[in-house]
Amino acid sequence: MPGIYVRQLGLPGVHTKFIERHRQVIDQLLAAVTAPGSEVDGADTDSEAPLDEALAAAEPEVALDDGAGRTPAARFARRHGFLHPPELVRFRILDPAIPALGGARDITVTAEAFSTLQLPVHTLIATENQVNFLALPERPGTLALYGAGYGFSSLREARWLRECEVLYWGDIDTHGFRILDQLRAVHLHVESVLMDEETLLAHRDAWGTEPSPSRATLTRLSAEESALYDALGSDKYGPSVRLEQELINWDWALERLRPGG
Repeated sequence: MPGIYVRQLGLPGVHTKFIERHRQVIDQLLAAVTAPGSEVDGADTDSEAPLDEALAAAEPEVALDDGAGRTPAARFARRHGFLHPPELVRFRILDPAIPALGGARDITVTAEAFSTLQLPVHTLIATENQVNFLALPERPGTLALYGAGYGFSSLREARWLRECEVLYWGDIDTHGFRILDQLRAVHLHVESVLMDEETLLAHRDAWGTEPSPSRATLTRLSAEESALYDALGSDKYGPSVRLEQELINWDWALERLRPGG
């Protein structure tokens, strides 16, 4: 077992980035020369897990996973005995009354540390867009979480969130609803915000085109969410319509994000 990071390998004439960029091929080669029944025999194709199918059109290195290996890179490292950097979680404390590390309000910790947080919060707002994450205003008892696409796997181990209101603000497109569906596989009580037909129709001038819409069957959406997901997938509003979250009018967003809004 190597017990080192991939980039610590000292292979003459082989750059470690070559290994990182060709994990799938290396897995397949090792599977071909390894006896049947070995662990490598289950080589990761980066698309075998349900969530990984969506990554081809979204974020190829991030996925909600079973906890054993959260990303293709992490699974490759685990399978071959390499160390892998811990998953990091970035969050903001929106309540100035909550004590933090000195004056720090924008904090990044490991997923393990995030899972053990003990803060007096009752609401978490998860968003994929960095500007939205940074611009969210002060709000009592609330954390903002930056997820970056499918990067919400850190929520799986955070059992304390079961006692919190969890709001997900994603793009109004098929992948936004797919992320919402996957979040509910971890925390069933997640609620969507600003992902409704009213918001979509109020921002026609900001519509764009989704390059690779999801065709997945989603089973954890509400009736309203499912209807909008199906309408987007069937081009009801036009070909592959999408509304990116950062293009929503900020006054409109704040009105709906305020407590009780």
